[in-house]
Amino acid sequence: MRKTLYLKFVLAYFIFGVFSFIMVATFVPNMTREQLIREKAEDLYAEATLIADTYASGLYASETDLETVKAQLDSLAVYMGSLIRIINPSGRLVLDTGAPLNVEDVVMIEGFDPTVTIGSYYRIDNFFDSFESDMLTVLSPITYNYKVRGYVVIHYDMEKIRKSCDSLVNISYISLVVLLLLSLIILIFFTEIVYVPLRKITHATEQYAAGNMHYEFQVESDDEIGYLAACLNYMASQIAGAEDDQKKFVANISHDFRSPLTSIRGYLEAMLDGTIPPQMYGKYLEIVLNETERLTKLTNSLLTLNNLNTKGMLLDQTDFDINRIIRNTAASFEGTCRKKSITIELILTGDEMTVHADMDKIQQVLYNLIDNAIKFSHHDSVIRVETSLKKNKLFVSVKDTGIGIPKDDLKLIWNRFYKSDLSRGKDKRGTGLGLSIVKEIIQCHGENINVISTEGAGSEFIFSLAVAAENEDED
Repeated sequence: MRKTLYLKFVLAYFIFGVFSFIMVATFVPNMTREQLIREKAEDLYAEATLIADTYASGLYASETDLETVKAQLDSLAVYMGSLIRIINPSGRLVLDTGAPLNVEDVVMIEGFDPTVTIGSYYRIDNFFDSFESDMLTVLSPITYNYKVRGYVVIHYDMEKIRKSCDSLVNISYISLVVLLLLSLIILIFFTEIVYVPLRKITHATEQYAAGNMHYEFQVESDDEIGYLAACLNYMASQIAGAEDDQKKFVANISHDFRSPLTSIRGYLEAMLDGTIPPQMYGKYLEIVLNETERLTKLTNSLLTLNNLNTKGMLLDQTDFDINRIIRNTAASFEGTCRKKSITIELILTGDEMTVHADMDKIQQVLYNLIDNAIKFSHHDSVIRVETSLKKNKLFVSVKDTGIGIPKDDLKLIWNRFYKSDLSRGKDKRGTGLGLSIVKEIIQCHGENINVISTEGAGSEFIFSLAVAAENEDED
């Protein structure tokens, strides 16, 4: 299309122009000439019939004289731009508007035959050699007492018809030129409105096919072409973003795997070469064990995310008491909270609150949120876990008064491996996958999770769950 489509349109335009001129030159002159002859012959024949029934018949009925008829027909001939004659059946010229009236001179039309117009009311010739050029001639019989007394003959110069025909043909040519100019304007508009945007879109697709997903282009149009361009731009930006995320993913996972592996290898080599004495093995083996646990946690998190992203994943949704799950999850952090003097405060709706969800995965969500709250909370602080019922939804809130999340990081915390600068300084062992897992689980349930955070004041994560049928009527 980039190399041939526009040429095809231009070629089609020129072919249309050439064929249009051929058609006009071939058919229009003949058709115009025939039409003018027919129209003129009809008018002349009507006039000839009228003259035959009035002036001429009065002449043969002796109701008027020849001079009067001659004067009347002269005026009519000038008005019609033609030559009017009255001819006897024998061919004798009685009256001619093209010559003075002279009754003494007898003028004969040699070979005159009134039957020459049989089958047509007009003829085109020199009328029995009485003219040097072709004339359009019509004949109308003059009858008196049921007998043909003569003929009214009207001649019209064919040169006048040819000039009229040429004028009309010239108008046709001018109209054709105007039409071609208008179509050229349409072609120019097509170029600007359709072809140029298509060229931009084609070039963009070539860039995308070559791997340049960051290429951007703009088409100023509100129609389907503009919509197509916008969709391509959006698609490319999404793919570019996915590629960037993939690169970051590989870089982050490589870093998070390489760091503990480097530590493990360094400590083991130090033990083998004697740098670390045997009495210190316990301390460093515990470090190695912690690093292997970190690798295990990272691997399990990656597998969890992979399973959550798998299309067609089935949730084992049942009705269960969310209050019990919250209490059990909070209790599992008793040792960690004691080390930092952190209190977990539970504010739960009712003794029991039944929800419909996948219990194991919701427990994992609670575990990750509380674990993060503890990591980023100060010593001697309080973490509040609260539930509230609104219509058919239960909202679970996990709120801390820790370091908070910077405003610029709020939209990024759900990305895999993302860690803010504050997070990296606070928690060296985090994988950066916890919140990604939380969001995937909540979205798999068709629910939402949001965060409210102020840097230096703490964070609050709120997610929704569908309540079980037995709680739907409660507020």
